[in-house]
Amino acid sequence: MLSYMSEFIGTALLVLLGDGVCAAVNLNKSGFKGAGAVYIMLGWGLAVMLPAMAFGAQSGAHFNPVLTVGLAVIGAFPWAAVPGYILAQMLGGLVGAILVWVVYRPQFAATEDADTIRGTFCTGPQIRNIPQNILCEAAATFALVFFIVAIGHAGMTNVGDVGLNYFFVYAIIMSCGFSLGGTTGFAMNPARDLSPRIAHAILPIPNKGSSDWGYALVPVVGPLIGAILGALLANAVILG
Repeated sequence: MLSYMSEFIGTALLVLLGDGVCAAVNLNKSGFKGAGAVYIMLGWGLAVMLPAMAFGAQSGAHFNPVLTVGLAVIGAFPWAAVPGYILAQMLGGLVGAILVWVVYRPQFAATEDADTIRGTFCTGPQIRNIPQNILCEAAATFALVFFIVAIGHAGMTNVGDVGLNYFFVYAIIMSCGFSLGGTTGFAMNPARDLSPRIAHAILPIPNKGSSDWGYALVPVVGPLIGAILGALLANAVILG
């Protein structure tokens, strides 16, 4: 039960901080409006790293359904715990996104552009081509999970000081974002995209427009493919 609660709270905080930086940069009347992509990359890296530091010992700090599945595929996580982890992560992502709206409610009300509002919650492609978009999400998530598994197997995460190992997570997120995020926004995580998309759909936000459900499967299918392939290759290389 502690592990599930840790995944729920950790994912909620991840989305609160991660979507929060998107709100800070993009919404009208925000003091950081226009800060740019580098600001968002730095904020998202920290949004992943800090909950991982707080909850890594309790749950392993997955905060991502496809990472949980990838680890289960290679035998690094029990399949029996997968449904509970995924439920906790998805609910955490929903709560985190709702909290972003609570904090930035005046800024949402001051923003008229529907794409900007939706982009605070979830990702979208720069060029809409669903097969290519799935490929891009798969590639980014492949890199994410490959390095998480490979570095973990190599023993590089056990560096002694409490929490210092999660700077590796920060580096992985930053690298994936800088190198592979310009195409689809590097969701890499259904709890970070699908759950906030649901929040966008149900919240009473003025001028919010469509939640773009036609794109919603891309940041689910792509990351799932990439996570499984990344975990399998990392496991094969390290153990082979």
